[in-house]
Amino acid sequence: MGTLSELERARLRWRARRGLLENDLIITRFLDQYETDLTEVDVSALSLLFEMDDTDLLDVLLARVELYGVYDTPDIRRLVAQMQKL
Repeated sequence: MGTLSELERARLRWRARRGLLENDLIITRFLDQYETDLTEVDVSALSLLFEMDDTDLLDVLLARVELYGVYDTPDIRRLVAQMQKL
């Protein structure tokens, strides 16, 4: 597995850009702290999470609602829990 390349990290940050500033702040803080430790599994989970609608994502990140449907996976739950602790 190994660590992410510079290009992979840049792509992840680009995909993480959100329409809502609140989401951007939470996700950027998470990536600033954990980016160098992310695995390929983590990147896949985050890529799926980043497909979520901005408003729904903010509700999940603020623990207003639980993950649902295709987003409710152990890997995404783990990553969201890390984001919520920051």
